[in-house]
Amino acid sequence: MAIQLTPAAFDRVRQFLAGEPDALGLRFGVQRTGCSGWGYAVDLARDTREGDRVSEQDGVRIYVDATSLPMVDGTTIDFVRRGLNHEFVFANPNAAAECGCGESFTTDADKAA
Repeated sequence: MAIQLTPAAFDRVRQFLAGEPDALGLRFGVQRTGCSGWGYAVDLARDTREGDRVSEQDGVRIYVDATSLPMVDGTTIDFVRRGLNHEFVFANPNAAAECGCGESFTTDADKAA
């Protein structure tokens, strides 16, 4: 599994983890949402779930469930400022298309279904 955090995303995740000492790391995956089908889900991992794949980057663990892994493997997560907002953004090599608003994506497997 290859999920990478840019330096800005790494710093932001470390800030979240410092404020939540019971958290194990970052949970990253997808959920059905939006007009294209899949939306990213980012939260703190508070437990290990059956089927989780865990990678580590400089001491930060990243947990991905088995269903999400094929859709997010290889993703780079960044944390950027856009105007007055700050947000995580995703460079996902598995995303074949994104909706116009940028909230969701599809994969080649979705297109074939």
